[in-house]
Amino acid sequence: MTLPQRREIETDQRLRLLVGLVVVAAAVIMATSLPAAVRYGTTATSNDIALIVVLTATITLGNLVKARVRIRSTTHSISWTETAIVVGLAIVPAPVVVLCTAAGIALTPRRALPIKLAFSVGKNVLVAWGAGIALAMTGWTWPPEGTIALIAPLALAYLVAALVDDVLAIPVIALASGTRISRQFRSNLDLRLAGFAVRFIVAVCTLLILDANLKLLLAVPPLVLSLHLAYSTRIRTRTEQQAWQRLARTTDALNVVDLDNVLTTAVTQAAELFSADEVEIELHDGGRTVRGATGGITFDGPTDTPPEVDGTVVPTPLEGHDRSVDVGVLRLRFRGPVQLSEREQYTLRTFASALCTAVRNAQAYAELARVADEHAYAAAHDALTGLANRRHLLDQGTEQLSARHADGVTALVLIDLNHFKEVNDTLGHAAGDQVLVQVADRLRGVAQSSDLVARLGGDEFAVLLRGLPAPAVAAHRAETLLAALHEPFELDGMRISVEASGGISVAPASGGMPELLRRADVAMYQAKRAGQRISTYAPTRDTADLNRLTLGGDLPRAVADHEFIVNFQPIVDLGTGEVTSAEALARWHHPTHGLIDPLRFLEAVERSGMLPAFAEAILDQALIAAADWRDAGFDVPVAVNVSPRSLLDARFPGSVLARLRAHDLPPERLVLELTETLTLSQLDVVDRVLSRLRDEGVRLALDDFGTGYSSLSLLSRIPVHELKIDRSFVTTMESSAEAAAVIRSTLDLGRSLNLAVVAEGVESEPQRRALWELGCSAGQGHLFARPMPAGTLLAALQRGSGGQPGTLARPLHDTGAVIRLNQSRRQAGRSRPDRHLPA
Repeated sequence: MTLPQRREIETDQRLRLLVGLVVVAAAVIMATSLPAAVRYGTTATSNDIALIVVLTATITLGNLVKARVRIRSTTHSISWTETAIVVGLAIVPAPVVVLCTAAGIALTPRRALPIKLAFSVGKNVLVAWGAGIALAMTGWTWPPEGTIALIAPLALAYLVAALVDDVLAIPVIALASGTRISRQFRSNLDLRLAGFAVRFIVAVCTLLILDANLKLLLAVPPLVLSLHLAYSTRIRTRTEQQAWQRLARTTDALNVVDLDNVLTTAVTQAAELFSADEVEIELHDGGRTVRGATGGITFDGPTDTPPEVDGTVVPTPLEGHDRSVDVGVLRLRFRGPVQLSEREQYTLRTFASALCTAVRNAQAYAELARVADEHAYAAAHDALTGLANRRHLLDQGTEQLSARHADGVTALVLIDLNHFKEVNDTLGHAAGDQVLVQVADRLRGVAQSSDLVARLGGDEFAVLLRGLPAPAVAAHRAETLLAALHEPFELDGMRISVEASGGISVAPASGGMPELLRRADVAMYQAKRAGQRISTYAPTRDTADLNRLTLGGDLPRAVADHEFIVNFQPIVDLGTGEVTSAEALARWHHPTHGLIDPLRFLEAVERSGMLPAFAEAILDQALIAAADWRDAGFDVPVAVNVSPRSLLDARFPGSVLARLRAHDLPPERLVLELTETLTLSQLDVVDRVLSRLRDEGVRLALDDFGTGYSSLSLLSRIPVHELKIDRSFVTTMESSAEAAAVIRSTLDLGRSLNLAVVAEGVESEPQRRALWELGCSAGQGHLFARPMPAGTLLAALQRGSGGQPGTLARPLHDTGAVIRLNQSRRQAGRSRPDRHLPA
């Protein structure tokens, strides 16, 4: 048995006890009044007998003329009974009035439950007895000596009658409605006081008429009827006003986004609003049913056969105002026969419509929350293995490093599978994926609960070790992780052994998570070169750090001796395979260290003050190459990456335009690629520089679009011509829903703004075709060509693909073929007025 059901049983027991006490007390009073009434009857005249009959009939009539108020399945009434009782006490002995009251109430023609009839008789007997004692205490005699002598005793008697009536009736009503007695007493107090005053005035007027002339009694019934109608109208108006106020409060309470709260509020508030014994809500979506009353929920589970109720069930569909959506059914249950008034029916429909809206809003919010959780999980986890991805590892690592002093030592183990490419080449990528999943399972199985296991991409894994007691513990934990991969893997009946190398790094004093990851990478490749399984990072063996310190001093010589060279990676039309432009990529041909990647020397260039000279050297080589290609018959634009620091130099536009004139190249043959590292505080200066370049015809591109936090902010400020999708999204577009979504949104944005879009990192034909079908017209990557010198690219252009000069790949479709374009391709064709770059 639920708690609300136990409370309901306890309430019924208290009601019966209270009614029993009232009935017993009334019975005692009637028993003691009977002898005096008998003595009065033996000496009564015919007029006295007639008066007793009229009094009894008046009490019956007063009990019939009522203002009714329904509470749950029981209708409670406000009657004129106490007026008839007080008038009777003024002219007839109290014992006789007590018995006349009992008879008059009992003889009232109506259908009522026995317990309700017994309570009504008992309550009114006690009212008559209390008022009679009060009147007797004043020394009352009939007829009174003057008006004052009539009003004062009668007022006391009527006050006692009203108090006894409220003291007995209000607790019963409060128990039946489930409200507090104090709240029930305050409810409609002004109307009750006004009603008592009116009925007291009627009683006084009636007695004055009786004292003056009995014929004037004919005016009393119309007066009583008029007052009763006015009072009933006032009660009905007040009841409707309160009902609308409760409806407004209830609908406001439904404005929450949690479905459980919506249903709980609806059940408890509807039970109070419609004074129902039980409320049931059945939802079609999910087959859920909730039942309860004002005390709370009694059932919440799958929809079943509703329990049978001895009484009335009022069902209402949960549908909108236009009835186009039906989310369920609201049922009001009453233990007895109930007929809702027209106002209550309208209120019920309004409440059901509000509940329908609240349920739909809560369901929609729950679905949005579920989708958001799925997207958040997908953004932080690898789609194949379910492990954390690189982004999640970096976020968690950064958070851990900020609290490392309190949580112990933080270390990172980077694990790379040796010769994993042979598995893919021999058994296929599906088999390789199975091996990666098993590797992830084994690492997850031996990692501790505080560790974070991640897949960084391809065959590279990482484990973030948190809260280590000492740095030396990291090596022991790394051995455990690598040992888990020693046993062969079961793959379609075959046993495959996969070797792995690991690098360990302990959290650095500075540099954060990126530096921790770089050091683990250095240690891992040190292990590979040394033929070891595991290696721990040592600063003395980090040649990258040592070299970076010496690069800055070599920059002046490198610029003077033309050690900076430029390779070019072509940008190709994905549909036709035709080269549309080429990106210039700087390299440092160092006499000691060999070919150095720009990631290692660009920071030194920017710090050294050599940036203008370096930028001019790279731009010169790029424009010379473009002029040579043009002279050979291939008018291919060239794209050059620009450092954000160059855009802060007001002399930069003049330098660029001077170089274009020197090489006799039109400005539209040059594309300047900008990165997202620009901050909003720098944009005011950058705006002036870029506006001048754009006004002269130089084309602008936003590189690595989507990887920074300010992509849209930059796009709204910088007047670019094209967007370049970062290679990280292209690489993972087939396995990551998030990456594919970024690509689609970038293409949609490009179409909306009439911007060309270039995809970086295209390495396979499936990627090329998928990008083309999404509406991307251009791409660059190893599928078409690796970065190469300008002369090599010119030879490749002259040679062409399939005998077509100027192309590096066969077209996706033969000339004249009929192609079925998807919606995105059709939209792309309509919105893009030219190709990637004008040729």
